[in-house]
Amino acid sequence: MTLSSAEEHARLAALYSYGLLDAVRPVVLDDLSRLAARIFDTPMATVTLVDADRQWFAGHTGMDGNEAPRAISLCAWMIDDPRPLVVPDARLDPRFNDYSNVTGDPFIRFYAGVPLISEDGYILGSVCVLDRRPRTIGDRQLALLGDLAGQAGGHLQAIRDKARLSALNVEMTRLLRREQDLVATVSHELRTPVTTMQGYLEMLAEEEDLAPYKRMLDPIRRNGDRLVRMVDHLLAGTRPDDVPARADGLVDLAEAARSAVGATEPLAAERGVRVSLTGGERPAYVVGEAGALSQALEHVVRNAVAFSPGGNQVHVRMAGPRIEVHDQGAGIPAEELPYVFDRFYRGRHAQEQAVPGMGLGLAIAWRIVNAHGGRLALDSAGPGRGTLAKIYLPAAA
Repeated sequence: MTLSSAEEHARLAALYSYGLLDAVRPVVLDDLSRLAARIFDTPMATVTLVDADRQWFAGHTGMDGNEAPRAISLCAWMIDDPRPLVVPDARLDPRFNDYSNVTGDPFIRFYAGVPLISEDGYILGSVCVLDRRPRTIGDRQLALLGDLAGQAGGHLQAIRDKARLSALNVEMTRLLRREQDLVATVSHELRTPVTTMQGYLEMLAEEEDLAPYKRMLDPIRRNGDRLVRMVDHLLAGTRPDDVPARADGLVDLAEAARSAVGATEPLAAERGVRVSLTGGERPAYVVGEAGALSQALEHVVRNAVAFSPGGNQVHVRMAGPRIEVHDQGAGIPAEELPYVFDRFYRGRHAQEQAVPGMGLGLAIAWRIVNAHGGRLALDSAGPGRGTLAKIYLPAAA
């Protein structure tokens, strides 16, 4: 059955995805061809890919050149009839007896080929053995040739995966460079002038003659501070190397928790949310960097406050080096949990409820906790039942 034009187009697209046409032959496919020739005691063997108008030898032994016209390709017969093809004597076969590679060099007489099938089911070509004298093979040998074709298919898949991974690495490097350029631009073009404006506002606030305008200056300063914090937040989330390395100092985790709760009080008051801390009366020492751990806890608590409706409470509970932050918000859908620590990830509730932020807080917190040898995990009890953030850090010996 002849393939339709659409089917042939799809097959060729699959073939081209391997990037082997007109490329240097992979050593592994040449090795497989030599193995096939030894097993079947033939002077020629190939791993053949069938293009639109030619056949390309992705691996071969005993053949001259790397390609031949499709019009004289025995392998191409399996594209439309994907079954093993055995030709005991091509001179006596009316399908092939006038082929130039039968009547002339390399004087093919015997041919045995098995379809080379991609993991998506497309016929890419064949693995075949050829001889200059008539002969035949049995079912057991044909099955062995099929095993070799299966190995060739596995090698092709590995070659394509490696090429795709290399291309992905190139693209990731390009995107990382663009991200670094963006960070540098944001830092220079946005943060610097805003900080300068803040300095002038502080000077104006100290002028007694401008006291009547203090009511107007204060909102400008607050919004300027908020903008600077957002820029700092962005920079911290896009510079992985900025995460402080685990230091050798002793950090009182209870003090860090109190600092985090205190830092989120303005946001909690603005949203009408109460934040409580229990279990933080006694010191809980861990080894690390105090500022970084306080920052991590603040991000987790701030996230809980941001997703809590007004009138609700965020509970922060400590038990030694273990901290739990439980909110009463909408919760996290199960399908989103694997992505909550990805940079710039904002779930459905964040978008629906217009929760401010750039999706960096939890990513930064996870990196800091992980750098200190700890664990940060989120559990969601279901819609409307809130989220539980669990932080564990190794206790100091």
